Amino acid sequence: MFQGNLSGVTEFNLAGLTDKPGLQVPLFLLFLGIYVVTVVGNLSMITLILFSSQLHTPMYYFLSSLSFIDLCQSNVIIPKMLVNFLAVKNIISYPECLTQLCFFATFGIAECQMLAVMAYDRYVAICKPLLYNAVMSFQVCSWMIFGVFSMALIGATTQTVCMLRVDFCNANVINHYFCDLSPLLKLSCSDTFINEVLALCFSVFNIFIPTLTILSSYIFIIASILQIKSTEGRSKAFSTCSSHISAVAIFFGSLAFMYLQPSSVSSMDQGKVSSVFYTIVVPMLNPLIYSLRNKDVKVALNKFLERIFSCKQN
Repeated sequence: MFQGNLSGVTEFNLAGLTDKPGLQVPLFLLFLGIYVVTVVGNLSMITLILFSSQLHTPMYYFLSSLSFIDLCQSNVIIPKMLVNFLAVKNIISYPECLTQLCFFATFGIAECQMLAVMAYDRYVAICKPLLYNAVMSFQVCSWMIFGVFSMALIGATTQTVCMLRVDFCNANVINHYFCDLSPLLKLSCSDTFINEVLALCFSVFNIFIPTLTILSSYIFIIASILQIKSTEGRSKAFSTCSSHISAVAIFFGSLAFMYLQPSSVSSMDQGKVSSVFYTIVVPMLNPLIYSLRNKDVKVALNKFLERIFSCKQN
């Protein structure tokens, strides 16, 4: 598949988060802990939603898809990163690098679009509650999930295929902890104008448009909530959206900082710190945010645990 690089570079050296030897082991232990929490948290969320009938609603259907995306994204980035903390040389081959780039882009785009879909779901639930079951039917939700992953696959594949036309000469040190598009393009010794324009178009489409969708949804949601007369009703409506707002703010904030800055302003060192948030921290926080701030999830978790313990006792 990856035969486009005819310039002789067969492998890259990942610079990693830091070049200080004394920080390698502490960082390894820190990110190992984050990885364990991420895997356990997202697998638990998927399992809980799958086996709890009270969570078989569109909102949690989308949430289980988000957990699947976060789980896959963490597996694309963190295992290689952990190995590199302990390795003498952080080597990644050319095919492995483009494969990582492709999967990273796939799940990154999918997360952007999924958060937008979840915002639309909340809009329909709060602003059009009587039409909710009709508008957000199982068939519609399935098509929305299919659309999210289709857009992700098309976008990621297009970007990866376009990388095959890029030549790399002597420089092979990627100033990052994984194969991201921007640091790869900076190593190129060929014209990257088409790749940069394409990357900008995809960044705008997958960051700006979902952000606009989310903002529009919440403008209507807030206007609808303010019309609710009872304080309890307003509080309940806000509580169903607070988890999603928190996840959106962290994810899109760090993503926009990385990809929507002019190249003359952005720094790769700043970019690496920003990347840690949306590639590593966000996948860990999402299940925690949605479980700790969601009463339905807490109730379902208690029932699920009671069921498990009762089976063990019998």
